[in-house]
Amino acid sequence: MTDGPGDEERRLGRLVRAHNRWRGREVFNLLASENALSPTALRYLASDLAGRYTLPVPTTAHGETRTNDYGGTRYTDQIEALANAAASRLFHGRFATTRPLSGHIAAISALAPLLPRHSKILAIPPEGGGYDGYAPGFLPAMLDYVVRPIPTVPLANEVLADAAVEEIRRERPNAVVLGQSWFLFPYPLREIAEAAHAQNALVFYDASHVLGLVAGGVFQDPLHEGADVLYGSTHKSFPGPQGGLLVTDREDLFSQLDPALVWRVFDNAHWHRIAALGQTLLELERVGPEYARTVVENAQALGAALAARGLPLVGADRQFTRSHQLHLTPPELVSRWGFGPATLGRRWERQGLLTDLVGRIGTAEVTRLGLRPTDMDRLADLLVRAGKDRASVRPEVRDWRREFRTLRFI
Repeated sequence: MTDGPGDEERRLGRLVRAHNRWRGREVFNLLASENALSPTALRYLASDLAGRYTLPVPTTAHGETRTNDYGGTRYTDQIEALANAAASRLFHGRFATTRPLSGHIAAISALAPLLPRHSKILAIPPEGGGYDGYAPGFLPAMLDYVVRPIPTVPLANEVLADAAVEEIRRERPNAVVLGQSWFLFPYPLREIAEAAHAQNALVFYDASHVLGLVAGGVFQDPLHEGADVLYGSTHKSFPGPQGGLLVTDREDLFSQLDPALVWRVFDNAHWHRIAALGQTLLELERVGPEYARTVVENAQALGAALAARGLPLVGADRQFTRSHQLHLTPPELVSRWGFGPATLGRRWERQGLLTDLVGRIGTAEVTRLGLRPTDMDRLADLLVRAGKDRASVRPEVRDWRREFRTLRFI
């Protein structure tokens, strides 16, 4: 006998409540790709906006001119305008859109309208810590681009300034795309932008992982350092809803970008998400500098505490990081502890310490909870005991986590 619809609904409810309880009260989330939304942003995600449309595109039909195909949008359009204005202020560009549905969609929204098919782009390859979406078989194949690698330091995943400039001069690309999934240190952006612009190439800055740090002014200021377009996802170091945004200071580029979004990249842009994103942008105008600074301080303190306990990390000679990320060095981990990042990540999860299984540790969400650099030694002790020694630390993790019932940086 199978369960009926009512039974499945109850089961679904139990699963959601169990997830919320587990993630919200019992674990420390150290995933570099995730963050916690404020209660207000979460309320906006669950608002009536979730099922609504607006299409503010001027059209003419049946002898009539209209500025929006839908009625009932008087507040929706104002919400979008407010969020766009906040993004412009926060990222120092006069033109912004919060419509992209994700960081990946933001990349398509930026690249496709500005680079014709058969364009050549330079991007950081996955083996240098780059985003897999820029690898030859993915976005370049879909958009019919030729992609060439930007030189990076092995394992450190750091862009080599002189080699990158030389590659730009040799390849003469249409664009340089800077963006990484493994992202520890700022780019030599001024040098790269100067070389690219000398070749009439555009510079795109994918800030998906570091967007919250850029917003807080502690990483780099891409549009003022030479990037033509800034875009990224809004749910990693930036503590917003899953989605994306796009900002530029160049009216000539935005006039090509904005009209190319609707009916090409997407139609409905999910207005509850834009409301939640607008709320997060406004929150970071208030608390962004302190939040971002603490994220980096926590990452550096956690790196030092973990390294002192024998966990091999990249960048020990440079305080490990200037972002929210720490990177394990897998060959050394296997050599020292006898297993790799996937085994380590699974051991940590069983004890309520969440990371990915590829070797990144992030401090954005624990910073939102209120952990400070002085807490990182205790956190490192739990991580090493749970990972190396296979100790049962879950009760300690759960008890400590329950001390943080409200977010600090909102």
